[in-house]
Amino acid sequence: MTNIEKLKDDALIALYVNGNDKAFDIVLERYQQRLFSYIYFLVKDQEIAEDIFQDTFIKAIVTIKNGKYTATDKFYGWLTRIAHNLIFDHFRAERNENTTPCETDGYDILNNIDLCCEDNIETMLINSQIMEDLRKMVDRLPQNQKDIITMRFYQNLSFKEIAEATGTSINTALGRMRYAILNLRKMASENNISLTA
Repeated sequence: MTNIEKLKDDALIALYVNGNDKAFDIVLERYQQRLFSYIYFLVKDQEIAEDIFQDTFIKAIVTIKNGKYTATDKFYGWLTRIAHNLIFDHFRAERNENTTPCETDGYDILNNIDLCCEDNIETMLINSQIMEDLRKMVDRLPQNQKDIITMRFYQNLSFKEIAEATGTSINTALGRMRYAILNLRKMASENNISLTA
């Protein structure tokens, strides 16, 4: 690992602003899998997730290059907010595309479109918060448990594939998953976090 790869996110961003493109590549590599998994979990469509993922980094680059990014040591959180807003925009656009003017007994259904879709947007926001809370808790798990959660739920690997990837038995993989879930439940309970929408 070179010295530049050991730098914190904001130090890398500062280098990028000063013309070091490699610095941004390092930040991208740090978070691309996690950010894509977050987006894909919410939109559940590979192509849409890829588009939003690319748009997130384009928006981040433009904001940084325009000098509007403020260093806070929370770069991934900032990226997630950009992605979250783009996901929200996607669902709003999709909702608008799927509505057609319709009058019934002189009552224009479009006047109340926000009321019809309010629950869906609220549910999406709640699910997004749940995912963010869950991600933070997964980050606090022991590495072998974090790995198994990532492989099972974010990469959709079977327990057989996980066992092969980690060089363990299926029973060991299952055991680690069990402990990971128990630890997540314990953390959720201790922090009064609900994992259901």
